[in-house]
Amino acid sequence: MMKVGDLDFHVVDEGKGPVVLLLHGFPDSSELWRFQIPVLTQAGYRVIAPDLRGFGRSDKPVGVEHYAIPSLVSDVIGILDGLGIDRVHVVGHDWGAALAWAVAALFPQRVKTLTAISVGHPGVFRSLPMEQREKSWYMLLFQFEGVAEELLRKNDWALMREWSRDPKDLETYLKDLSRPGALTAALNWYRANVPPAAQLLDGPLVPPVAVPTLGIWSDGDVFLIEEGMKRSKEFVDAPWRYERIHGASHWVPLDVPDQLNSLLVGFLKE
Repeated sequence: MMKVGDLDFHVVDEGKGPVVLLLHGFPDSSELWRFQIPVLTQAGYRVIAPDLRGFGRSDKPVGVEHYAIPSLVSDVIGILDGLGIDRVHVVGHDWGAALAWAVAALFPQRVKTLTAISVGHPGVFRSLPMEQREKSWYMLLFQFEGVAEELLRKNDWALMREWSRDPKDLETYLKDLSRPGALTAALNWYRANVPPAAQLLDGPLVPPVAVPTLGIWSDGDVFLIEEGMKRSKEFVDAPWRYERIHGASHWVPLDVPDQLNSLLVGFLKE
């Protein structure tokens, strides 16, 4: 565990060499990256993979306001500072990808490259067509404090099981979310950053990024449409590369680890 501000974070730190920072999403933890970490370390990289605030073994502060993107970005920079790391290759999936976009945009001097898996630049999201709004219905449900928690847990997590389409790590997710305060903490990422009122705002929520960027989307993703990632090149003022993965669900790191690992190592060595 390491202290950042007032919070304790569980951080995986393995290998030697240039640093790769792995940021997970909902409802994961650093365990998401268990198939990537050994490959990256063997390829000559040092890998840092934290349990982000509200998830896994890291602290879960009470209150929606503690989960806004500025606080999450501060966590990432605090972890790097605490470990004495200057610059990193950032890789993010799901909410971790949204966070990675923000870190790269706001702290470009700390980021060598960015790899965003599944989730495109936040500036694209509000302009996507109705198909994406329909796929994002659960974000509205998650805004209802107490109600969302009760519905997701009801009947042995029946709604959570059906909504998530039974991913490989589902039982691990349910075990983690059953810890005191864990489910509310995880849902607070949505409440703090994608409330309905955010749809009324003008302009991008996150500035463009100015580092080489790889965007990855899988055609089995039931939560996100391809346009969100492909159009992210509009918010990249640097070399941009897009890769479409076939036959994987939203959980790319778990479903096709070999293919993802090949893409990551190839991109980082470029």
